[in-house]
Amino acid sequence: MNTKQILRNVFLGLMLSALPLSSVWAHGGAAGTDTDQCKIQIQGEWVHYTAYQPFTSPGEEFCENIPALNTPTNLVFDYVGKKLRHLQVEFEITKEPEGKRVYFQEASKHKSGTVNATMNFKEKGKYLVHVKLIPEKGEPVDAHIGFTVGAGKKASTGEIGIYLLFALAGLYVLYLSNAGFKRKVNGLLGKAKEW
Repeated sequence: MNTKQILRNVFLGLMLSALPLSSVWAHGGAAGTDTDQCKIQIQGEWVHYTAYQPFTSPGEEFCENIPALNTPTNLVFDYVGKKLRHLQVEFEITKEPEGKRVYFQEASKHKSGTVNATMNFKEKGKYLVHVKLIPEKGEPVDAHIGFTVGAGKKASTGEIGIYLLFALAGLYVLYLSNAGFKRKVNGLLGKAKEW
């Protein structure tokens, strides 16, 4: 097997090994709705919660870790089913462990099934989203999900893998297009064969 075939096989192997990572990239690493950590169940219905920071991380979705402080953060609550659209639902966010309210939206019916809020988190730490169902009869039902603000954003395994893949692809293109680089790589591979 010559050097070109070895490099091609290594490159193809890396490409194939990165494929399973792509199935986990969607929505913060959750590989399907069963493992989706951004859902809140209330009275048998689901509310999906997503946070966006368009000025610091355009196009990225957050759930358990909102990275930046002091930047507009868009919070979106989507009803998964249609039942909640006809019920009074209240939304609240509290700073924990104190339980200090930092956001409140009075109970109302949300016929579109989507509730939007914009916040500017000033303090680093833990928070809770409370979704409270206010029935016509009986006691209100509160469900919640926790998240952290200001812990920064860590690169996921998928992100690291894709960066590595692009770097290797770039080196392979350089190998094919630059005779000097190709000679150096071939020399190193020749020495490696001798070991």
